[in-house]
Amino acid sequence: MTLRHHLPTESFQAWQTPFYYYDMELLRTTLREIQRACSNTENLHVHYAVKANANPKLLAAIAAAGLGADCVSGGEIRAAIDAGFPAGKIVFAGVGKSDWEIRTALEHDIFCFNVESMPELDNINHLAAEMGHKARVALRINPNVDAHTHKKITTGMAENKFGIAMEDMIPTIRHAAELPCVDCIGLHFHIGSQILDLDCFPALAERINELQDALDAADIHLTHINVGGGLGIDYEAPLENPVPSFAEYFDSFLRHLKLRPGQQLHFEPGRSVVGQCGHLISRVLYVKQGATKQFLILDAGFTDLIRPAMYGAHHVITNLTASAGEGETDTDRRVTYDVVGPICESSDVFATDIPLPPSQRGDLIALHSAGAYGEVMASTYNCRALPQVHTSDELS
Repeated sequence: MTLRHHLPTESFQAWQTPFYYYDMELLRTTLREIQRACSNTENLHVHYAVKANANPKLLAAIAAAGLGADCVSGGEIRAAIDAGFPAGKIVFAGVGKSDWEIRTALEHDIFCFNVESMPELDNINHLAAEMGHKARVALRINPNVDAHTHKKITTGMAENKFGIAMEDMIPTIRHAAELPCVDCIGLHFHIGSQILDLDCFPALAERINELQDALDAADIHLTHINVGGGLGIDYEAPLENPVPSFAEYFDSFLRHLKLRPGQQLHFEPGRSVVGQCGHLISRVLYVKQGATKQFLILDAGFTDLIRPAMYGAHHVITNLTASAGEGETDTDRRVTYDVVGPICESSDVFATDIPLPPSQRGDLIALHSAGAYGEVMASTYNCRALPQVHTSDELS
């Protein structure tokens, strides 16, 4: 069975390319798996990381499933509220929160700010005092744990810009206790994204245990531990592994964390929730024979999906409309292509030297596993229009 059997290619023919297509049933299946994985743990809370995909239809489905939201901007807070996320389930992270964003969060009385520096803590206190509010905060601690992921998406090493140094944890908590308009309720951690080596998470749990021991020794007791997100997806075999093992992910912390009585545990998955439900659908503009390569030139470019150009990211690519000859299969006849876009940049390449069925102008091409950091990172560079969006719900 190939991927193209799972996409409504005939419906795609009527839609203008390029566009994102979201399989809403797969998203709902993923959300049910999250619900099942944490159903027996009353103190476990899941906040969807909105930065992965802020499409309103996806946000509404995620909110309806009972998840909270992890936001990193004032715009994301507004998008989460508009989609139906309760303010009491929204956390606000980010190393550079502006005053208007902080005020927006305070106006909605969100659950918690994940604070990344002493100056930010002081500014939240100042703005909360002006508004007559008291802000709940968790301190984001940089645990210096290697996530073994791409250097551009690791966040928990000492050289990264994120978080408060471990040695500054207790002084910062004590400083927070002196501020009249903040209430320090917990610790927050996040070590990176697209993590496939689950051994990273027990390592983070052990580091949190060490920090909690230090808090106990200082007679400091916090009620919330937020371990962030980072669970990766299978970009190599999305059909075989469409839903990550959330049970294994949660368990990697539950088995190793030494939570104190009554402590609440928070997670912030993003990519793992939406990554596999999205596909970028494009059309072949030209098949070009170069001096040494054959190029498949698409009408989608890095303005529509920037991950390959930015991270060297891999996405499975399939031709949805190419057919084999009589008595042949797709594997009998394969042509090696570089799959590229129309943008006037040499980096506008989706894949090099990949085998596909013989392709021609007008064929529909799918780039899979594009539900996370695809549509949300699209741009209008070259004065291009943003990609259209369609969902499987439109076909039911």
